[in-house]
Amino acid sequence: MDENNNCFALVTGASRGLGKAIAFELAKKKKNLILVSLPGEGLKSYCTSLESYGIKVVSYEADLCNKEAIFALINWIRGSFKVNILINNIGLGGTHEFEKSSIDLIHQSIHLNITVMAMITHQLLPLLKQHKSSYILNVSSIASFCPIGYKAIYSASKVFIYYFTKSLAQELKNSKVHMSTVFPGPMKTNTDSIKRLEKHGFIGKMGLEPTEKVAQIAINKLFKRKPIIIIGKTNYALRILLSILPDWIRLPLVTNSVRKELEIE
Repeated sequence: MDENNNCFALVTGASRGLGKAIAFELAKKKKNLILVSLPGEGLKSYCTSLESYGIKVVSYEADLCNKEAIFALINWIRGSFKVNILINNIGLGGTHEFEKSSIDLIHQSIHLNITVMAMITHQLLPLLKQHKSSYILNVSSIASFCPIGYKAIYSASKVFIYYFTKSLAQELKNSKVHMSTVFPGPMKTNTDSIKRLEKHGFIGKMGLEPTEKVAQIAINKLFKRKPIIIIGKTNYALRILLSILPDWIRLPLVTNSVRKELEIE
């Protein structure tokens, strides 16, 4: 029997946005799913709809801001499932003036964007190594291409994700675990993101893609073992542009673009 029939893909932040779209793409590829989200976001009904693809779909609702909740999730998975795909999608974005941000928001942002990803990856690596081939997809952002004022923690955390993935991939290069980083641009994932994007200037809207397209490209390139996944020619061009512009041009350029988001808060 094909081992994939008994293996599962774990997707965090799976009830909406990119995580939800990635779950859909994996379902189309007949991958069994463990979907994780906050309680009360309609995850169970979404899982039921994905079962129409003839796969097993399991939901797990928890607030991963709590470290004990992370270990509870890990222990549950270890005791019940074989996992050969890990999608670290959970994260917290937004635009904030750092000085006016609460300590709770700062801690939550760092925890969700960095700590949760690192902990889940660390704890599931032994399971992933048990299979003929396994995959880890970590979700960064084009915000990692350049420091951005009013997104100080967000952009820095997305750089961490990129460097973490590249570094760990070196440690795993002789294993059967493949790692990829995807760098989505702006996406219209929910009402809040739409309001924020409407305030952006031209630079802030560059590379705008449908969430479904981002998910499709990300999953296809993950299984092709592409280590770096950038969505669309515009985002490729933006990466090159931001790499050659001096800081005195690029930093004010991107910061002024996103600062307009503060007007709606």
